Amino acid sequence: MQLVIISGRSGSGKSIALQALEDIGYYAIDNLPAMLLGSLIDELRDEGERTHLAVSIDARNLPAALERLPALLEELRARPIDCQVIYLTTDSRILLERYSATRRRHPLTRNSDMTLEEAIEKEEETLNEIRDLADLRIDTSRLSVHDLRRRISDQVAHQRKDQLTLTFESFGYKRGVPMDADLVFDVRCLPNPYWDPTLRQYTGRDATIIAFLRGYPIVEEMSHDIQAMLERWLPAYQNSQRSYMTVAIGCTGGQHRSVYIAEQLAQKLAPLIGEVQLRHRELELQYTLRGTRAEPPTASPFSEQTPSPT
Repeated sequence: MQLVIISGRSGSGKSIALQALEDIGYYAIDNLPAMLLGSLIDELRDEGERTHLAVSIDARNLPAALERLPALLEELRARPIDCQVIYLTTDSRILLERYSATRRRHPLTRNSDMTLEEAIEKEEETLNEIRDLADLRIDTSRLSVHDLRRRISDQVAHQRKDQLTLTFESFGYKRGVPMDADLVFDVRCLPNPYWDPTLRQYTGRDATIIAFLRGYPIVEEMSHDIQAMLERWLPAYQNSQRSYMTVAIGCTGGQHRSVYIAEQLAQKLAPLIGEVQLRHRELELQYTLRGTRAEPPTASPFSEQTPSPT
């Protein structure tokens, strides 16, 4: 049996994630009372490996049921069930904007005198334990509906129990560190192509920037040191039953140095891992490296961005 539990903050896209799994054949249940999860699995156990079940469990549950959920997850993971817990989160400011725009009530404000801002923070505190137990955390702050569906399909539905899904994500510090990053490396100490006006329009995937950065030995040294650290410790993460690992590489604007380093690391580690996900947050590109061959990059349907300092 394959079981995917979707949890996270209200307004972060849990319904979209559940629908994405339903569309590819999962039996999906929204807002399942946590106390019924064990009984549901017992009812379906005769189907064995043919059963693909996805449920959403979040702060709409009774408090006592949520308190019991972490212990229940530990019990499930001890059984012959391929169980994944996916936690979706979004920046609090963006959640405030979403609720203000849609004028929907937050679940925690329906029977209380809490403000919307207080409810958003209270919900995060309530779900802290589930978040810490999650196999994968996805920050949906800047994801479109299509991006989130693709992430769920690529990273969750096709995940094998014995396989580590490694993702390299470039980002710009001026827009904040990705909330779903497991390891973060700061490459702002490297030479910055932005200060050459003729290079600003390019990215770390372009030949001109690649040539610029390869002209500095310190860049290769940084890439080599990060690669050595990952090669040394990724087996330990995988042996600890870790299914997902997101390695974030950051520079100032997320256009030049971080993109180049993320590309280099993905190309070097893909033959060892078998499959590596590449995500360039500020360029809004996401694609997969399998072995030494890359699938064509797919641009997200966001509006174009103006190049920014990196």
